[in-house]
Amino acid sequence: MNIEDIVRKIGPVVWPLLFFSILSLSVIFERIWFWLRISTQERKIVDRVLDAAQDDWSVATEIAERATHQPIGRFLYAPLALPRRDPETFRLALESTAEHELALMRRGEKVLELVIAVAPLLGLFGTVWGLIRSLESIKISDLGTEASAGVTTGIGEALYSTLAGLVVAIVSLIFYRWFQGLLVNQVKVFRKAGNELELLYRQFPPTDSDLRPVSRALPEVNLKDTTQENSKSPRKRGKNKLSEFPQSVDSEPPESEDKNPN
Repeated sequence: MNIEDIVRKIGPVVWPLLFFSILSLSVIFERIWFWLRISTQERKIVDRVLDAAQDDWSVATEIAERATHQPIGRFLYAPLALPRRDPETFRLALESTAEHELALMRRGEKVLELVIAVAPLLGLFGTVWGLIRSLESIKISDLGTEASAGVTTGIGEALYSTLAGLVVAIVSLIFYRWFQGLLVNQVKVFRKAGNELELLYRQFPPTDSDLRPVSRALPEVNLKDTTQENSKSPRKRGKNKLSEFPQSVDSEPPESEDKNPN
């Protein structure tokens, strides 16, 4: 049996099933690469940050910053990057970052859920379609003759679409459950690393020298343009309000033109 025979037996639903199978495989391979890359590096990153935090918080912050390409690195760097931090702010930074990173780790789950739900239905639709076509060709006079053998063969071929849909759904379901287990394990890793880092923070709080200010890029200012604008606009020079009054308090007020000669 070659590929052409399989495609012919599955029927017209072979093309949407092929599309969903390719979509599912792409998500599966991408997620496998993602989880393998995480599992081989995150334990090392956590150990290095926690070991450095016991001696110098600035060094721990630098190590976590260099590991921000990993979810665990971004998780540990979020509270350490705060310019001023208290225990409550430290915990809130850990919790908010953990929720964000775990949400990113669920990427692709909706696609697998869609394939798991739709693939069996497509297979069942192909089977029903094949059965309708086979049963429509049955005649009462053909029952028990060689002509009815073709109908039996058509019914058997119609079941291939159900088989194909179940295969796609089962493979997708296996990897979906595996990724769910990895996500649950990642929640435990985040919780343990966050608790250990917070415990070190409470035992060995950082000093002012350990707090590294957050550098923010400021826009460049053209001093020449600023000087010209200030020379043109007196308001931008911050004119003193006292300049609106006479410069000398002791100076005599101007004489009125309407003087009384008497």
